[in-house]
Amino acid sequence: MDGYYNWTLTSENGSMSSSQPYPRDHTYNNTSETAAPMPFSTVTAVVYTIVFIVGLLGNTLVIYVVVRYTKMKTVTNMYILNLALADELYILGIPFLGTNSALSYWPYGDFFCKVCMTADSMSQFSSTFCLTVMSIDRYLAVVHPIRSAKWRKPQVAKVFNFMVWVVSFLIVLPVTIYSHVQEEFNTCNITWPEPRELWSIVFILYTSILGFFGPLIVICLCYLLIVIKVRSAGARAGLTKRRKSERKVTRMVVIIVLVFVLCWMPFYTTNIVNLFHTIPENNTTAAVYFFLVILTYVNSCANPVLYGFLSDNFKQSFQKVLCFHKPNGAGMAGQVGGRQTSPQENHNPGFSPRNPAQNGKPQSIQVLCKKYSCNPCDWLIAMLVGCDVGC
Repeated sequence: MDGYYNWTLTSENGSMSSSQPYPRDHTYNNTSETAAPMPFSTVTAVVYTIVFIVGLLGNTLVIYVVVRYTKMKTVTNMYILNLALADELYILGIPFLGTNSALSYWPYGDFFCKVCMTADSMSQFSSTFCLTVMSIDRYLAVVHPIRSAKWRKPQVAKVFNFMVWVVSFLIVLPVTIYSHVQEEFNTCNITWPEPRELWSIVFILYTSILGFFGPLIVICLCYLLIVIKVRSAGARAGLTKRRKSERKVTRMVVIIVLVFVLCWMPFYTTNIVNLFHTIPENNTTAAVYFFLVILTYVNSCANPVLYGFLSDNFKQSFQKVLCFHKPNGAGMAGQVGGRQTSPQENHNPGFSPRNPAQNGKPQSIQVLCKKYSCNPCDWLIAMLVGCDVGC
């Protein structure tokens, strides 16, 4: 977990303690010696900008389609919605991180320092816990499909989502309490009480275990049991439609978890290693640490892409919202309102969809237009053909 500035611990002489990772803004909080400017500051700004735009738009799209479309309100998608909210909250920290890096100080004040540190930390824990709950849900769906039916409901998923945020907030309370703008360095960070070094070590271990390694063990155990179950049932001939659907959803969740581990494992591992072996402070290691931090943001950008490739429902919903689909009756020769038209309709210049009662075939305008929704693309097409969608 990176927090805003990785829980830097400042010793009495103003230099960084040997027990902590680099700050995310790449300043080493050293009053006697200032690290040389990063040689790729322009590249850093470009990378931050790209990650911010892609992550913000992608997760906003996920949130919209799950909230907007009824068919998307499944149990798994409720957890995906919560994960998208956590990813979006994490992505929203980039402008503040970028501002601090550019100015080399925190310009937003003490209160907003606490807010940003707390939100940043909560989003990371919420992402991990949400993936853990999703994995447990997959275990119940595959291994105990009948007994778990009463628990696997969207309403229950919403309750668990709320609990994820509550638990995350309780875990990061030390961040809220001890984070503030440090006067010596004018930066937003955490100042631990005495003994500072002990507090720092305990907190890094505490957050690494609760925020990553502990949940990872639970996730791995869930999928191990799922594999055992699937193999034991593999000898049965054929797969029902329901089982095929469950396996596709399980595959999607597995890939999301794997990408999460690949993006976050290097960061947490580096923090743990730095507790026992001091990593030298220079531009090379700072560049490596910058890469590890950006990798955690890339994970938040990658999730919406994974949903689009791995879930047919998400893919279709994305296409509708982005106007990439071709609605029935729009630009298709010989069709009006999704029905096949007669040759007389095709060649009669006086025929209009506004008056479908022509040719002696009365038809209700509601029937003709009922397939159109308030989707931006459908709404525009409906207006062009004279339907009153009522959006």
